[in-house]
Amino acid sequence: MSEDMEQMDLFDFCSAESSRTAGPVLNGMYYERSTDMFVSFVLGRRHYEEPAKGCPHLKEWQDRIKRERSI
Repeated sequence: MSEDMEQMDLFDFCSAESSRTAGPVLNGMYYERSTDMFVSFVLGRRHYEEPAKGCPHLKEWQDRIKRERSI
């Protein structure tokens, strides 16, 4: 093996990726105040949106999500 060769760490991207994320990764349904919508997140990516006005879910569920999971 020659002296100018360097061994690469194939799993180095894992530590670099985790240091990039500043906050927790969102999973589940949240209420987004700025848009007045219920938004579903999967692994931090926006998946599904539903307007709060005319939402078919129970009023108790809506109130709980607005209180506990608003972003």
